[in-house]
Amino acid sequence: MQLTKHWAAALDDYVIDLGWSPDGQTLAAASAAGPITLFAAADGATRHVLPGHGDGTNVIAWAPGVGRVVPNAPGDATGDELRRVRDNPPYLLASGGQDGKVKLWDATAGQHVATAELGHAWVEHLAWRPRVGRPRVGRVIPNAPGETPDDEARRIKDNPPCLAASAGRKLVFLNPDLSVRHTFPDAPKTILALAWQPAGGCVASAYFGGVCLWDADDFIAQKEFHYGNGIHALVWSPDSRWLVSGNQDPSVHLWIPAEDQEFHMSGYDGKVRHLSFDRTSRWLATSGGKDACIWDCLGTGPEGREPQMFPHDAAVCAVAFQQQGALLATASQDGALMLWTPGRPQPLHATVQLPTPATKLAWSPDDRLLAIGSEQGVVYVLKCEE
Repeated sequence: MQLTKHWAAALDDYVIDLGWSPDGQTLAAASAAGPITLFAAADGATRHVLPGHGDGTNVIAWAPGVGRVVPNAPGDATGDELRRVRDNPPYLLASGGQDGKVKLWDATAGQHVATAELGHAWVEHLAWRPRVGRPRVGRVIPNAPGETPDDEARRIKDNPPCLAASAGRKLVFLNPDLSVRHTFPDAPKTILALAWQPAGGCVASAYFGGVCLWDADDFIAQKEFHYGNGIHALVWSPDSRWLVSGNQDPSVHLWIPAEDQEFHMSGYDGKVRHLSFDRTSRWLATSGGKDACIWDCLGTGPEGREPQMFPHDAAVCAVAFQQQGALLATASQDGALMLWTPGRPQPLHATVQLPTPATKLAWSPDDRLLAIGSEQGVVYVLKCEE
């Protein structure tokens, strides 16, 4: 396995966030100064430069892909149980900024679509409700009793996306047009992290002193976990079993919300700001020192087990597992980027030296490309090849 340069491009400031469109064809990169650049994945060509937020952009988030019902093609039987459904661009990108606003952008046209004003506090966290395992917009539903197979239109179950956004102590759910779906009671302290349960049933909101799980449909607090320190990062395992926080104290804290169990893993050299689960929900990668620390969450969890330590020569500043594969990318403050596979006797696959530390790592949906945002404002895209 090796990493090779695909393309690179420069922004006007520090790369504060980046992310791939659902189809993997576009990479969005936000500059701390405000502008958001949309690059073509194939060659790095600039598709659009969005103005973003004049006072500075903090975060970006792609809306999940949606679908539409496509009329039957010539030769299709009118009584087919299901009709062809295909993705329907444009893809929408949300952004949050220091101006207290959430903005929505049409990434295909490069145009501003809508704005939601959340007040004077910075919008620092955005997260779309996952659509994994949920009905897609435009999914065809089997005929109801009494409906004939040749009805021109079939009943379509519409489950619009929901965007969770936080600014200061405020948490809101926004509709796809950025109208407010629900405003929650203010958190006790500034909201420090947001993470949707992959099953889509709730969103976890972290603040100094704890984490609250807010129900996605009823808007009530499902559970509240107390934690007596600051929380820098929050992540769910893909199977929705584990909820994990990276903490200021420094430590990692794990909850199993369905079982009301929790575990505490300490001994880190510094604050734990970066977390990533692999697709199987077994391996949890964490920063917090010069080693990327990998915990085995299989079965009863990591308590009592020795973690794998993947060494760097400087503090680890980013960790990211592939979306579907088993590879883990880690980056450190000396510009080193490394590729690993946990659980193997010789886990290291590749090392790349960058001229500046990474600020963000993001795998493309097909895991073939790794995007890296840097402190100097350069976006690198590397190919991952056998």
